[in-house]
Amino acid sequence: MHDFRYVGNQLHCEGVAVGTLVKKFGTPLYVYSQRTLTNHFQNLDRAMAPVDHLICFAMKSNSNQSVLRTLANLGGGFDIVSSGELQRVIAAGGDPGKCVFAGVGKTAAEIEFALRRGVYSFNVESEPELQRINQVAARLKKIAPVAVRVNPNVDAHTHAKITTGTYENKFGIAFEQIESVYARASMLKHLRLRGLQMHIGSQLTTVAPFEQAVRKVIPIVQRLQQRHGLEFFSIGGGLGIVYQPALASGDAAWWHKQGGKMLTPETYAARLVPRLQPLGLRILMEPGRFISGNAGILVTRVEYVKRTGKKNFVIVDGAMNDLIRPAFYDAYHEIVPVLRKGGATIKSDVVGPICESGDYFCKDRPLPKVGTGDQLALLSAGAYGFVMASNYNTRPLAAEVLVNGKKYAAVRERQPVKAIWAGEKIAAWLK
Repeated sequence: MHDFRYVGNQLHCEGVAVGTLVKKFGTPLYVYSQRTLTNHFQNLDRAMAPVDHLICFAMKSNSNQSVLRTLANLGGGFDIVSSGELQRVIAAGGDPGKCVFAGVGKTAAEIEFALRRGVYSFNVESEPELQRINQVAARLKKIAPVAVRVNPNVDAHTHAKITTGTYENKFGIAFEQIESVYARASMLKHLRLRGLQMHIGSQLTTVAPFEQAVRKVIPIVQRLQQRHGLEFFSIGGGLGIVYQPALASGDAAWWHKQGGKMLTPETYAARLVPRLQPLGLRILMEPGRFISGNAGILVTRVEYVKRTGKKNFVIVDGAMNDLIRPAFYDAYHEIVPVLRKGGATIKSDVVGPICESGDYFCKDRPLPKVGTGDQLALLSAGAYGFVMASNYNTRPLAAEVLVNGKKYAAVRERQPVKAIWAGEKIAAWLK
């Protein structure tokens, strides 16, 4: 599942003690395992080998350039949602020709930039967007490759803020309207109807919703393939990961035991490949969290322990601006000590220094007793962690480190405080 484990009583990322990284780079600190990234990508790649396919990493989950370069070197493409993300891909050495451009609000400038760089396809969310892409392509004297995003109206039964496949969501075009939309789009001379795309949500931990959506959409794919010569069918992303307790017990085999209960690449492929193979189309996938989620941790230092009549507060130097998922989604992240001491646990709230009651990482969770200067690691923080960070309370962005075996490197320096307001100016009349 990942390459974070205890060696003796010290938490390691691959062959490097996390405590060593903290001494060199400080806290809060994101640490990524290159081997975990590689294994997750390759496991999915092997499982889908029976069909022609392309894995487009959803870089909104983690856009660090070393993470992107790792996946580009493995032959991966990228699912992007802005021209800024496309520029990141190019800077990291990725191939724009392996990028699919998603998102409901693409501007004309973004469409032009992506067309000039030769993206593989635009995943289109509305008919006005089709018209805009056609207009921009006409002005540039280009043909734009597009795939309309079908909304299959399948409930993924996940968190309300990461469900995307029902008619209550802003994404895609209704299942019943897709064929007429393609018929009208085929009349636009500067569009190439290259594929069909869908995505029903994030953090799915069973294969059933995927299978239901694929089964529902395949007949439309077949008809559109015959009428418009489609080349690919994108089945989206959404494969979930394990967030629940992993290392607290000290049992490294726990992850492997849980594997049988989680959605694995093998289970996913076994159910979907037999349905997809007869299409004879290229299959695109857009996973993000599955590849990067368990490949990262956030390390934070204990500043104070505050005991009240009812609560034990562990106040750390990391905060909701560093990792917002618990505050935003009530998300669970396992929290373990970097140096394991043993002994009794105590129900604790792990909280940050930001002046918000929502600035917490857990509440009333049994944790080992810790004191000032101890370090804690929040596991499974490699997706939607640093990418959602902010400078709230004028707090600098954390440093990021990539580990490869016994090698490690800072892949983002800690942000200097003055850089936070470097782009600001005081109005002339205030001077």
